[in-house]
Formats: sequence, C-alpha cells, structure tokens
Amino acid sequence: MTAPVDRRSFIRRSTLIAGAAAIAPSLAGLVSCSEPLAPYDANGVRPASNRGRTGGYGELEPVKKYPEISIPRGFHAERLSVRGDMMDDGIRVPQALDGMGAFAMGGNIVRLVRNHEIRDTANAATPFAANPYDAKGPAGTTTLEVEVRADGAATLRRQFASLSGTFVNCAGGITPWGSWITSEETVAGTSAGWAKSHGYNFEVPASANGPVTPVPLKDMGRFAHEAVAVDPATGIVYETEDRNPSGFYRFIPNVRGNLAAGGKLEMLAVKGAPKYDTRRGQTVGVVHEAIWVPIANPDSDAPTISSGFVFDQGFALGGAQFARLEGCWYGDGGIYFDATSGGEANAGQIFKYTPTSAQEGELVMIYESPSLGVLKNPDNVCVSPRGGIVLCEDSDGPNFVRGLTRSGEVFDFVKNNINDAEWAGACFSAQGQTLFVNIQGSTSSTSDTFAATYAIWGPWTSGAL
Repeated sequence: MTAPVDRRSFIRRSTLIAGAAAIAPSLAGLVSCSEPLAPYDANGVRPASNRGRTGGYGELEPVKKYPEISIPRGFHAERLSVRGDMMDDGIRVPQALDGMGAFAMGGNIVRLVRNHEIRDTANAATPFAANPYDAKGPAGTTTLEVEVRADGAATLRRQFASLSGTFVNCAGGITPWGSWITSEETVAGTSAGWAKSHGYNFEVPASANGPVTPVPLKDMGRFAHEAVAVDPATGIVYETEDRNPSGFYRFIPNVRGNLAAGGKLEMLAVKGAPKYDTRRGQTVGVVHEAIWVPIANPDSDAPTISSGFVFDQGFALGGAQFARLEGCWYGDGGIYFDATSGGEANAGQIFKYTPTSAQEGELVMIYESPSLGVLKNPDNVCVSPRGGIVLCEDSDGPNFVRGLTRSGEVFDFVKNNINDAEWAGACFSAQGQTLFVNIQGSTSSTSDTFAATYAIWGPWTSGAL
C-alpha cells in the first residue's frame, strides 16, 4: 500500500481495482469524471489538481468575506449562522453545530435542521429552549429557514429552536417523509445525574416552527448513536454507532413512516464469517454477503448501561464489528457509511451496503485512506446530487471537507482556517446547487470557540461533486 501525504494531490490505494467503478455512487451523474485520469507516479501520487476532468476543483483560496474558510476559485460562500447569534425566538445559537439535513419547503425555500452536540455535565447543564425532554438536557436541534436562488446563492430568513433537552446530539439523517432524525451519541442515564435516560433517536419535522414534543424512539435502540439513513424503497432505517468496536444496524418499522409505532432492530453480520472484523485487512472492491441478526432487547431504562449494551447482543449472534461508525447516507440504491478510525492507518474507511433481498445484502469497502495526510478520520458524509461523496473530517486540525470520486481519488474542497474544530452536517439543497456545512466549534455550551453554518455554491459540474 502506498501512503503519500500531499494534501493537494489525488490519492488512492494501490489496491483499488477497476471493478470498483461498478460499486461507485450514481455513476451516470459523474460525467465530469468519465475521461481517463492522469497516471500516478512511482509513489502513487497524481499531479496537483486542476479544475476539470480529474474530479477536483483546483487549489483552495481564503474567502475574502469569510477568511476563516478556504474554497476553490470560482465558488462562493455565505455565512448563514454563527454561534452566539440571536435567533428569531430570542435564543442564542448554541454551540456544537453538528449533523444537519436540508429540506425543500416549496418554491426557493429550504429548511436546515441542525444538531447541537453539547456535552455539558448534568450538574451544570440546562436546556437551551422550552419543552425539553430532560429538564437538564443541554442539547437539541435548531432550524434555519433559507432562501436559495437559482444559481445556488443562499440567504438566511430566520432561525429558531426545534428540539430541546436532549444530550450529545451528534448526527442523524433525513427521512423521505420530511423529518430529521436526531441521534444522541451517549448512553448516559440517571446515575450520572440526568433526569431521564439518554441514548435515543428523536424525530423533528422540518415543518415545525418551534420546539417539538420530544419522543424517544426506543425500539431503535439505546446506544451511542451516530447517523441514520432511510431506504426510500422500503422505509427501513439504517443506523451507525460511534464506539470501537461498533455495529451497523437496521430498524424495520411496524408502520412505514411512523417510527414511534415501534419495530424491530437488527445488526449486520457477514454470511459464513461470524463476528467478522472489518477494522483491518480489508481490500477495496471485495464483496461480502451480508445477513442480519436480531437484537432482542434494544432498550433498557436502567440508570447505567454498558456502551456495548446493544452491540454485545448482536455480536454474540455473529454480528460484524467496525471501527467507530459515523456518517451514513442513502444513494445509488444503497447505504454509504464510514468507519472513522478503520483501516491499516487508522485513518478511515468508506463502505457501501446494498440490499439484495428482504433478508440479505452486499457489503463492500469502496475506499480506505492510506494515511492521515490523505484523508483523516471522516465523520459526517453525504452523497452529492451528481454522485460524488462529501466527507467531513474530524481529527487534529486543520480539518477539511473533502470529495471522493468514483475512482477513489480524494481532493480538498473546503478548509477550516480558524481553529481545529471538525466539519459536520454536509448536505445539499434539493435543487442541488448549494452545499450547506458546519464548523462545529466546541461541545461546551459556555465556550466562545468559533462555530458557524455556511452555504457554498459554484461550478459543480466542473468536478466530481
């Protein structure tokens, strides 16, 4: 395996095979990458990216209006929201801007439902808005209403709190029925001083105009949730878990589109290889037959539970293990998800699961970062309208938003110039012309670390995103 570290070069593992193109996202949308790529040198490095057929968008430059970020020349950015801004409901924008989903609301209006991964301790925590789930819970969601022009330019219209009293709301996912599932990345309970148990998913309709009544979706499991993705063909919800080892789960609802009506939780296993370990020794493009094992007890209201409460049940039945699963997104008939610390370099892996029947599917690794200098610890992930994959880094700074092409090339797209905070919440408007993304800031509500939400638009068709 090669391990070049030039951040401005297109890199891929030497193990990438031609057949991997067959498992890449939305290939029909990657016209801009359809021509042969320039050859690698002896070290597996391409020349620095130029705009065009190699998939990237060229060198990054600081934005004149917002020098805390750098983007490719020809692209534009608008800062929509900053930690500490006064929202329209009289509440200041909380810290820890994390996972986020974009929803078309008619005309040129888009709503963003945004997580806040606040980790204050129970003895110091307080809800930031009314109608809290837990009278001490410091986290939740806010909603931004944005006007998007035909060219992708975006303007904030209003913003307000939409869920309160939860804890460590990290990522989540959009649903086909117009809601955001926000996920608690914790199993903290009343023994730690909280008024209620945590470790659940909650649903926030994009249409909500204030804090919703919080309903924990307990059948979806009490564990350190990260992200979710819904298969629109079946209504099945796929879930990732941020621990090591972690599991990849699916929730089959009793009533499609009504998650509060309950359902059954299952964990992915590799057929014929019980307790398969994906964390090391994987090869890009190798397909594994996948099956699902049941989670008999997805929930417990005990004051304290193990972080492996759910994982251990599935693992005992042969469930597969991953290295800290984080981002999760539906695209091209399957679910893309990443293991933030997986791989030989502990730098990250990208997987795809494609269902082939009601009970089985195919699991394949489509990319593994050869070093932290190429791609370091991808967290939130989304598939662009044109078929590229957007990856938000969460590691020691500086952190980037990077793109991944169908041929396994990684390129820089946005850089955080102001602090070491991670990128999070990448998602596109329904029109496909605007990327929204967050600099997270701090997970302490009292920190003055810079955090903000941006809209970015420009000549997308000149590259892979």
